Amino acid sequence: MSIEVQKTVKEAQQVRRKDLSFMQKTYIPEIVKGMAVTFKSMLAPKFTRQYPEERFNPQPSYRGRPVLVEDKGHERCVACGLCARVCPALAIEVQASETELEKERYPERFEINMLRCIFCGFCEEACPEEAIVMSDEYELVFQHPEDAIYGKDKLLMSKERLQTRLDFLKKAR
Repeated sequence: MSIEVQKTVKEAQQVRRKDLSFMQKTYIPEIVKGMAVTFKSMLAPKFTRQYPEERFNPQPSYRGRPVLVEDKGHERCVACGLCARVCPALAIEVQASETELEKERYPERFEINMLRCIFCGFCEEACPEEAIVMSDEYELVFQHPEDAIYGKDKLLMSKERLQTRLDFLKKAR
């Protein structure tokens, strides 16, 4: 070891933290500070939403349950399957079929298992057609696990209903 390194090591060994005072050893000042924070929060005004009567209106950035966009009576989806591939929870299942329309393919079967869905929004980001978006719906109630598998009948939602979310996505990109 060089002489400079030995000096640095000795200096580091000599430097000590100052010892705690008697009051600091008892932790009484810290307990008092914690109690002060608790009493402040107890006396602060409370905010409670009376849920069924007062509805929560989420912002356009809110990620509720995923839905398929229906435009002019047809779903926008071209059944590319990117949403199913990017889903980390493997909640989406797409089965494609041919059609006579200009888009050539459509999802014959499109299902999302809402018990598996983690509302990450990856499906929305991966979709090249903006066919699947996260809606503002947040009420999901199921009696049986089979009820949580949403098919196209429960997933299709009109473009007009989702216009605020679609506008938000255009601004964000």
